[in-house]
Amino acid sequence: MNQKLKNKIIQTCNQKIESKGDNVGLSFYAFFSNKNTDPILLMEVATWWIQTHQLDHFEKAIKIKNMLT
Repeated sequence: MNQKLKNKIIQTCNQKIESKGDNVGLSFYAFFSNKNTDPILLMEVATWWIQTHQLDHFEKAIKIKNMLT
């Protein structure tokens, strides 16, 4: 996963935590708009989330952020 994508994920996690608290959960879809404009990037994140780390569909934003920092 490239640094630009990691930064986007961390930023999204920070926004969710700030608005909803430390216990907020999210899925990998949270990092994309509602339209599937970049299926290759979506699959990269899905592979990282599901295959590489075997995460549940919803995980705590703080956990995802800590995995990337």
